[in-house]
Amino acid sequence: MRPTPKPIGRRRPARLRAVRAQSIQDLIESAAARGLLGLPLGVVRALAGAPLVRDGQTLDPEMQLLLRLERLSPPPDIASRLPPDARADLRRRSAVVAGPPIELARVEPTAVAGAAGELAARLYVPRERSGAEPSPLLVHFHGGGWVAGDLDTHEATCRALASGAGVRVLSVDYRLAPEHPFPAAVLDARAALADAIARAGDFGADPARIAVGGDSAGGNLATVAAWQAARDGGPAPAFQLLVYPATDFSTEDRPSYRMFGEGFFLTGRDIHWYRGHYLGEREAELALDARASPLLADDLTGVAPAHVVTAGFDPLRDEGEAYAARLRAAGVAVTLRRHPGLIHGFANALGTGRASRAAVFEMAGVLRRALAP
Repeated sequence: MRPTPKPIGRRRPARLRAVRAQSIQDLIESAAARGLLGLPLGVVRALAGAPLVRDGQTLDPEMQLLLRLERLSPPPDIASRLPPDARADLRRRSAVVAGPPIELARVEPTAVAGAAGELAARLYVPRERSGAEPSPLLVHFHGGGWVAGDLDTHEATCRALASGAGVRVLSVDYRLAPEHPFPAAVLDARAALADAIARAGDFGADPARIAVGGDSAGGNLATVAAWQAARDGGPAPAFQLLVYPATDFSTEDRPSYRMFGEGFFLTGRDIHWYRGHYLGEREAELALDARASPLLADDLTGVAPAHVVTAGFDPLRDEGEAYAARLRAAGVAVTLRRHPGLIHGFANALGTGRASRAAVFEMAGVLRRALAP
């Protein structure tokens, strides 16, 4: 006679329990961060500590307090992490700082063409663009060092841009390294942009009012896609929104890299790790390829007008601003906006900082004007 099995209905696998515990921890951290950073600004300044001044800039007290909170539970050393760990960590961090979702008319799963097949995508439709009339559209590529990031990690940013700019936002889930090293993400970005323009009607978009944009690694991909579209004869976007874009792998000899490469969220060690996974064994050679380092492109004439956004305490600040200068020298209409007190990644911190939220809605206003009829 077989023994009666013990009831297991209330037991959960260890992995599920660990995930649930992590989710609870995320909720606690998120609530704590929002609570502290939602205090009166004078209290936030007191909790953040003495003002931090570097390169003639003062770190925003909300960002300073956020960095202090992060140091209480720092992520593992970057050198010991595997790509899946980095992806999980970015998802966790993004959830902590995202804040409540901004309401839109609808958010729809969809797909666009990539270089090697269909790519998952997500369409954000603001209330003012929920009708049948063709709308302006932003094709958006998320950040994450070409290794991490996905549609979920940048949902808060996409919602804010859709709502603030009054445009539809098409977020693209391009292939990631090291499983798909350079130039897979570049090829996907170029194919996705071309497909979005060619099938504008499928996304409720006006093909003459399609912009391309992204942050960090996504800003790099948007930059390269716009440059290639101009060089190859299109289809080209009408505008670029480049948020602290990575534009040059060829050198680390820039003041911002030396001054802000440690202690301000994105570190020099992080950049090395991401770059190594993205470019692989031919890193030194591929760093000189303009598809990885668009600042090195020989000719930027005819590239779409751009709005370049940088953060004062970001190691990537100077290369982003150097790219804006290259565009201007090529006769491209470009505006540059440095937020002197902010750090890399501020566009994701919509739930934990007044300054970062204001900065995102400011760039949304620029995008609204750029894509106006």
